[in-house]
Amino acid sequence: MTLSPELDEQLREASGRMRRAEHVRRLRATTAQQIADVRETLADLEFELVEEERDVARLEGGLSAVLARLVGNREERLERERAEVVVARERVDGHRARLARLEADAGAADAELVVLDPASREYARLLAEKERQLIRSDDPLARELADLGAALNRASSDTRECEEAHRAGQGAYEALGVVLRLLNSARTASTFDMFGGGLLADVFEHDKLTSADKAAWHAQRALDVFSRELADIGIAAGPVMPKVDTRWFVDTFFDNIISDVLKHQRIEKTRAEVEKLARWVRDTCAYLKARRAQLVAETSRLLTRREELLRPA
Repeated sequence: MTLSPELDEQLREASGRMRRAEHVRRLRATTAQQIADVRETLADLEFELVEEERDVARLEGGLSAVLARLVGNREERLERERAEVVVARERVDGHRARLARLEADAGAADAELVVLDPASREYARLLAEKERQLIRSDDPLARELADLGAALNRASSDTRECEEAHRAGQGAYEALGVVLRLLNSARTASTFDMFGGGLLADVFEHDKLTSADKAAWHAQRALDVFSRELADIGIAAGPVMPKVDTRWFVDTFFDNIISDVLKHQRIEKTRAEVEKLARWVRDTCAYLKARRAQLVAETSRLLTRREELLRPA
């Protein structure tokens, strides 16, 4: 039984646009918080970079340079400080790139909201017209069918949002897996290095840690997307990748058993933190999969009831 097929179709379309607008607004709000967090972190890192550059300048000339020459360790300290500047600059550049991507996401959301904004007013107008038609209708099943239609729309939207969150989680899990594989390789090289692996072990370890550092930024990007999708379904989370300590590269200038042990401990600590984060993503994806199954079952129940009402006596 349908009072006005054209009106029903218009309502479905307006409802879909309205739900999409709500979805984008939630994503936009989460993105705004992520932007604020990254800006705060970036300000701290930029300050640290300035301090590191000042340390280098002081050693290159001035009283600090004179004192360093007197104790005979100027070149060693200068090499270390220059390496620290490189590390600090890489972190600043990484956060600047992350901020640019987040701001681009926010801009895209704002543009989409401009298009979707009229949907709520159009939906209210169409709903009022449908209500007037139902009131004029003598069919006792009209109201229940309307309620079933609304419930089906909600279930469909919830299922879609759950699937989007699950896909984002899978992407984050895969990105974390890349970081873990690189850290595992670095850990193996580090273990070998502690037992006299020599230059080849250092070079291999350096390469894997450099790759892990780059992969960590991609993983953080995937986690940002995942947290926004989770916020859209009512799950608040702000997963943050542990810092891949690129001071490991500085330690290669001063290779000895103590620095080798420290490097190994740092690798193991970071690897354990990334593994813990990966387990959380995996468990959250399992919950989303179970939730989707519940929504599919609910949709099936609603469709069955709707068929019962529409089936000829």
